[in-house]
Amino acid sequence: MKCVNDFRLRLGKHELVPIVIGGMGVDISAAGLALEAARLGGIGHISDAMVPTVSDRRFKTKFVAEKLKQYKYNVANDDKAAVQFNLDQLAEATTLHVRRTMEAKTGDGLIFINCMEKLTMNAPRETLRVRLIAAMSAGIDGITLAAGLHLGSLALVQDDPRFHDVKFGIIVSSLRALLLFLRKNARLGRLPDYIVVEGPLAGGHLGFGMDWAQYDLKTIVNEVLHYLKLEGLNIPVIPAGGIFTGTDATEFLQTGAAAVQVATRFTITNECGLPERVKREYFKSREEDIEVNLVSPTGYPMRMLKGSPGIGAGIRPNCEAYGYLLDNLGHCAYIDAYNRERERQGSEKNLSVKDKTCLCTHMRNFDIWTCGHYAYRLKDTTRRLADGSYIPLSAEHVFRDYQYSRDHEVALP
Repeated sequence: MKCVNDFRLRLGKHELVPIVIGGMGVDISAAGLALEAARLGGIGHISDAMVPTVSDRRFKTKFVAEKLKQYKYNVANDDKAAVQFNLDQLAEATTLHVRRTMEAKTGDGLIFINCMEKLTMNAPRETLRVRLIAAMSAGIDGITLAAGLHLGSLALVQDDPRFHDVKFGIIVSSLRALLLFLRKNARLGRLPDYIVVEGPLAGGHLGFGMDWAQYDLKTIVNEVLHYLKLEGLNIPVIPAGGIFTGTDATEFLQTGAAAVQVATRFTITNECGLPERVKREYFKSREEDIEVNLVSPTGYPMRMLKGSPGIGAGIRPNCEAYGYLLDNLGHCAYIDAYNRERERQGSEKNLSVKDKTCLCTHMRNFDIWTCGHYAYRLKDTTRRLADGSYIPLSAEHVFRDYQYSRDHEVALP
C-alpha cells in the first residue's frame, strides 16, 4: 500500500511533499506552523485575517490602538460608515507579517498566504488590493484566494511585477464556482496555479448552505478533475476538509489529486497560534460538541465547537478598533442583530445576541473555536497523562504522520 511520501506535488520548478497546511485565521496558522511545513518540504499558510492585530502581537506595532483612537468619537454611533482603514498602515502590517515570515524560511517548501474576500473592511476593492500587493512585494511564495468567488481579485493586481511569479490558487466548493472564476479571469491570460477543493467537513467558513451534509468531497473533486481533463487543463487539484489520516490523503492522491490540504490536526500542535486553554477544549470535544451554525456575519455557515464563548455573547460592536466585516456602506449583520436585541432587551448589560456574533472581536480573542468535523478525534492522536492532560504534539510529528502512515494508522507520541 502506498503512502503520501510516494507522491510529489509539482508547482512550476518546485517539487514538494504533497501536504499543504491550510490557512487558519486569526493567526491560528501562526508563522511558526507555516515555517515548519516549508522546512519539511511541504506548503504552509499564514493568514492575512485581521493582519493589523497580528502585527501588533508579533511586532509590537500599535495599528489597532491608533485606529481606535482616530474613531473613538464614533463608538456609540450605530452608523459605522465613517470607519475606514488607513491603507498605508494596512500595507505596512501585511508587509511586516509576510516579510518577517519569509526571512525566517528554511527548507525546500513554500509559504503561502490565505486571503479572504469576505474581509470587506468598508472598502472591499481598495483594501483587498493593498493586502495582495503588499504580500507579493514582501516576497510571499503564493496566495490562496479564499472565502469568496474572487471574480475580480486577480484583475486588481495584474500590473504588479510579481503577478506571473507568485503562485495563485483559488478555493472552491463546487465545479460551478470554479467555472465562474475561470471564465471571469480568462481575459487575463492567467490560470490559477492550483485549485483547492474544500468539502463539507472542513472547519470555519464553509462554501455550502446549511444543506452541507448532502455534499461529498470525493464527488466534487472527481467532477473538477474530470472537467480539467476534458479541457486539457493541467492545474493541480488539492482536496481539503475531513482528511484526517495519511491514508485518507493517499486515497485522493491515487485518484488524481496533486496534494491534500489539512488543518484540524495541526490545531493542537505546539506551533499553532491557539492558546493552550483552547487546545484543551479541542482535546475534550465529542462529536456532538461540534456544530455548523449561521452566527458569522458573513452569511457563510461556520463549523465550530458549540461551547465557543463567542456564541451568544452580546458585546458592543467593536468596529472602531477592528471592523473587518463592514461592507462598503459601513454595514455588518452583527450590528443589526445587536441593535435589535438592545432594543428588545432594553439594556446593554448582560445582553445576549444568539443569531450573530461579533466575529472580529471574538476571533481576535480566540473565543470562536472553529474546527473541522473530525476534531473530536484529536484525543486519539496523542496520549493522555495521569492528570488528565494530553501530551502536546509537534507540527513535525503530525506532518510526518500524514507523510508516512498507512492503513489509517495514527502515530502516537
